[in-house]
Amino acid sequence: MSYVDLCKKTILVTGVAGFIGANLVKRLYEDVEDITVIGIDNMNDYYDVRLKEARLSELSKHPSFIFIRGNIADKAFITESFENYKPQVVVNLAAQAGVRYSIINPDAYMESNLNGFYNILEACRHSYDEGQIPVEHLVYASSSSVYGSNKKVPYSTDDKVDNPVSIYAATKKSNELMAHAYAKLYNIPSTGLRFFTVYGPAGRPDMAYFDFTNKLKQGKTISLFNYGNCKRDFTYIDDIVNGVEKVMQKAPDRATGEDGLPIPPYALYNIGNNNPVSLEDFVKILSEELVKSGVLPENYDFEAHKELVSMQPGDVPVTYADTSDLERDFDFKPSTSLRDGLKQFAEWYKEFYMSNK
Repeated sequence: MSYVDLCKKTILVTGVAGFIGANLVKRLYEDVEDITVIGIDNMNDYYDVRLKEARLSELSKHPSFIFIRGNIADKAFITESFENYKPQVVVNLAAQAGVRYSIINPDAYMESNLNGFYNILEACRHSYDEGQIPVEHLVYASSSSVYGSNKKVPYSTDDKVDNPVSIYAATKKSNELMAHAYAKLYNIPSTGLRFFTVYGPAGRPDMAYFDFTNKLKQGKTISLFNYGNCKRDFTYIDDIVNGVEKVMQKAPDRATGEDGLPIPPYALYNIGNNNPVSLEDFVKILSEELVKSGVLPENYDFEAHKELVSMQPGDVPVTYADTSDLERDFDFKPSTSLRDGLKQFAEWYKEFYMSNK
C-alpha cells in the first residue's frame, strides 16, 4: 500500500451534508493540518433538510471549507468542479440511501448511485490527463446490503455477492464493479467501504433507531420485523469516520503485471462492529437510554407500543461484518458499544428536538 499524506491537500467529499460526510469532514479538520475540503451535496429532501443544514453550518466555520450545491448525476457540474478545484483525494459518499425506498422509487438510485458514481470515476480518470493533478486515492461508500441473503456469517469481502435482494444493494455492488474496471483500465487507486448500519447523533431519520425514537415520542407503535429476530451489526459514527480517515491515507499500490497492463490498484473492506445485536435487544437498550436522557418518561409503556411482524421485502435477517482485513491493514477495529452509542444519540435528540420546548 502507498501512503497518502493528507496534509496540505485538497480533498473532495461528496454527500458532505450527509451523516457520514459531515462527520468525516469534522474529523479531518481536527486531525489534519492545512487541508482544503470541497464539499458537494444536492441537499435533497429525502429526509429533514434541517439536519443537513445544521451539519453544514458547523462545517462552514472552517475558512478552507468550500461548499458547492449540485448533483453528482450532472456530468458537466462534476467535470467543472474537478477542473476548478483539482482534488488530490476524493471520497464519494453521495448516494440515494435506503433499502425500502429503493423498492418504490428505483429511478433515484439509478440517477445518483450509478450515473453519479460514473461521473466521479470519469472525473478521476481525466485527472490523469496531461497537465492535470491526478487523484491519488478514490474512496467510496458501498454497503453491507451487497451481501443480500448470504447464509455464511460473518460476512467477508471474499464472499460471493451476486444475489442482491434490493435495488439499493444492486447499485452498490455495481459501484464496486465499476471501480474495479476503472482501476484496471486507468490505474486509478480506489478503495470501497462496506458500511454496516451506521448510527449516532444527527443521523438519518429513516434509520430504525431514529424512526423508532420519533414514533415512540409521538405515542405511535413501532414494528419489529422478523418478529424481532433480525440482527444488525450497529456501527457508531465515530468508528466509521475513524476508519474512513485511516483508509484515505493508504491507497492500493499501482503496479504492472506480466502482461504489461496495470494490476488493478483496488481494495474493499467491511467497516462494522463485528457484534450483531437482535432488534429486541436493540429496542430494550434504546428505550432505557431514551428514558435516562429524558426523551421519554420513566413510566413509558414500551410493550404497548411495539408489535412483532414478519419480514419485509428487501430486508435480510442478519448483518455481521468480518473486519479482519481492516484490522490487518490499518490496525483498526470499531469498538463503541451499542449502549454508549445510543446514549450519545438520545442526549443529542433531547438537545436538538426538545431543548427549545
